[in-house]
Amino acid sequence: MRPVYPFSAIVGQDEMKLALLLVAIDPTIGGVMVFGDRGTGKSTAVRALAGLLPPMKVVAGCRYGCDPHGTATRCDDCRERLQAGGPVRSVLAPVPVVDLPLGATEDRVVGALDLERALTTGEKAFEPGLLARAHRGFLYVDEVNLLEDHLVDLLLDAAATGENVVEREGVSIRHPSKFVLVGSGNPEEGELRPQLLDRFGLAVDVRTPTVIATRIEVIKRRDAFDRDADAFMTHWHKADAKIRRHLEKARTRLDALAVSDTVLERAASLCAQLGTDGLRGELTLLRTSRALAAYDGDSEVTMTHLRRVAPMALRHRLRRNVLDDAGSTTRVERAIAELWGDVVAPR
Repeated sequence: MRPVYPFSAIVGQDEMKLALLLVAIDPTIGGVMVFGDRGTGKSTAVRALAGLLPPMKVVAGCRYGCDPHGTATRCDDCRERLQAGGPVRSVLAPVPVVDLPLGATEDRVVGALDLERALTTGEKAFEPGLLARAHRGFLYVDEVNLLEDHLVDLLLDAAATGENVVEREGVSIRHPSKFVLVGSGNPEEGELRPQLLDRFGLAVDVRTPTVIATRIEVIKRRDAFDRDADAFMTHWHKADAKIRRHLEKARTRLDALAVSDTVLERAASLCAQLGTDGLRGELTLLRTSRALAAYDGDSEVTMTHLRRVAPMALRHRLRRNVLDDAGSTTRVERAIAELWGDVVAPR
């Protein structure tokens, strides 16, 4: 396998790294959209996340990586095997992080008829696509704002339903496809369709570092990785392992965290103040704040957590205001200051 740059070795870009960790703790947050300049480590961070995640249990031999203990999200093969009383053996497998290239065909994304088996045996067999490979993992689309409209529609359908449905060439297949969608792109190269942007739970902005010392450190680490990847990965192994342990502990604490009505009221009032559409903003604030509290090792969600995640959860949900030329992040922070003041409210 190609060496992967360690997650802990990425210099700066703290908001992007935090957003990726939070959706790894709670995938129901809904994914991450990363806007920013070219060459700022967007794709590096996403691919580094793959080497950071602890392995997951999957049904042995399942083409879709079904959860042995998940009754609601099983493929037809696993469901039939369970109903027949057959053994369901589980094995450990790495969490998939699948790249969706811009030039991918629809068949490559959703799957298609296995032509080789059809020609040799006459059997109509299904060859799973990228949506099947990404089940229970991450689907990464670089330059997602340049993705063709028909592929965007496929992603929207799968993200909304949690499954992939293929009806073509005499093949009728329905299989689970629950994944965390991670996209990156440069806004100067084209805007993202609002329907797809709304499906991302979090949105972060990354910028080229302006501090000379930071730029030098980025160059030194990248050069060291390119010259001797094995030695570089060994050097950062302990730091990555520490983050992995934090992730595992956060996942175990997540369901036990209490969220007070006060925090929920503040989340709702903030979304109302900003005029966000629907209730996805409040739900994202709740889930992201809870994931941050779990990662920090706290026993309950507080205003500190809510305030910290509000910009990344709401900046991409704001309507354009022709009378206000301030950036979306500034508008969120200004609304927080107006509602809650400069002092963080008590727990």
